Amino acid sequence: MLSIEVDSLERTLWAKRAIGPVLRTLHRGVDDVELVAPEEILQQRRETQSILNLVLISIAAISLVVGGVGVMNIMLANIMERIGEIGLRRAIGASRSDIRDQFLVESVIICFSGGLIGVVFGYTVAFLVGLGFDLEVAFAWEATLVAFGLSVLVGLAFGLWPALRASNIHPVEALQHE
Repeated sequence: MLSIEVDSLERTLWAKRAIGPVLRTLHRGVDDVELVAPEEILQQRRETQSILNLVLISIAAISLVVGGVGVMNIMLANIMERIGEIGLRRAIGASRSDIRDQFLVESVIICFSGGLIGVVFGYTVAFLVGLGFDLEVAFAWEATLVAFGLSVLVGLAFGLWPALRASNIHPVEALQHE
């Protein structure tokens, strides 16, 4: 291994291009050396990091969609079990928006609770891994706020259709359902 020091970081690629032909000449035209500049290593690391970030973002997006569909199914089942309650509330004067808002709030609470459980679990695991491997653990509180914001957004997005469905149930039909 041969290490060459250059006077500035900007000249490392130039030095690599200049040294390559000299080494090939010294080795009688055989290309049996590999020249690596620090910028190339950093560029490879950046490319690897961006691919890893893309994969992690894709996994997170898929998880949010799957979780949202799960919340939607829970809310639809919840509505089917509570048709009589919905009909009774509508019969005594609750508006469609009251019913819609009730189910939207329930959906958001479910997602917010899931987000809270996930954050507590994630921080606990990170803390325990840090203790186990004697590593310093840093928590990104901004990411936590984004996670809770996404939880609320998933609750709103995937709870909207069931909430609208519940609000459109006719009171007479709902009361006859039981």
